[in-house]
Amino acid sequence: MKEKLYTIPLNDAMMANDECPFCFVERKVEQDLMDFVLGSAASYMESDVRDATDRAGFCRAHFKKMFDYGNTLGNAWILKTHLMRLNQEMAQEFKKYSPARSGGGLFKPKSSEGCANSISAWIEEKEKSCYICNQFNDTFNRYMDTFFIMYRKDEDFREMVRKSKGFCLSHFGHLCEYGQRHLSEKERASFYPELFKLMEANMDRIFEDVAWMVEKFDYRNKDADWKNSKDSIQRAMQKLKGGYPADQPYKSKK
Repeated sequence: MKEKLYTIPLNDAMMANDECPFCFVERKVEQDLMDFVLGSAASYMESDVRDATDRAGFCRAHFKKMFDYGNTLGNAWILKTHLMRLNQEMAQEFKKYSPARSGGGLFKPKSSEGCANSISAWIEEKEKSCYICNQFNDTFNRYMDTFFIMYRKDEDFREMVRKSKGFCLSHFGHLCEYGQRHLSEKERASFYPELFKLMEANMDRIFEDVAWMVEKFDYRNKDADWKNSKDSIQRAMQKLKGGYPADQPYKSKK
């Protein structure tokens, strides 16, 4: 399959020989979004962008990453207008709230398991919303779609997958789900056994690396070779939950 613009990131991720190519893609997409929101292009000064960030807000994890990024003025502008909108909404919710009735505001419980208090329900909706998460999810879904386009049409790409280090458990789960949507019954009959074999082999490899790390702390092995265990802790954490535990905070390039 001839390389196209939309296939380059996945090919680059596969060739990086990482513990999970989707973690590799995820990190790059998130860093690009951080640069877009707070970088030197000053997207936060554009009214349409800040209107979107005002409405969506940010999750706790991305507020921390935005703080680490280091653009004080950019963060202040984003927080100023977001707080302005949030305070207006909060005042409306308070005005509509009535202790005598259950769920009296704009945001009402969606099920019997939801918040019985309308203010709690409003806050719960805010907790679910994050501009970077929303943008990332849209982009990441397209990469999942692209993976299966390439897997179905490109034998070289399939071979790269077979020879890879597999995937983290989180992205492995996504692949299993998307495979049901994108592959025919015949294709699934070969895809899943290959994927399971790949995951078993690489989870065993990670286990052996971590197990040898433990053995290296035995005085009898102090002069033994570390083999592939020196970075096994962060690789095992990535394999189990995704991401890059050993990464330093991503900062502004200015």
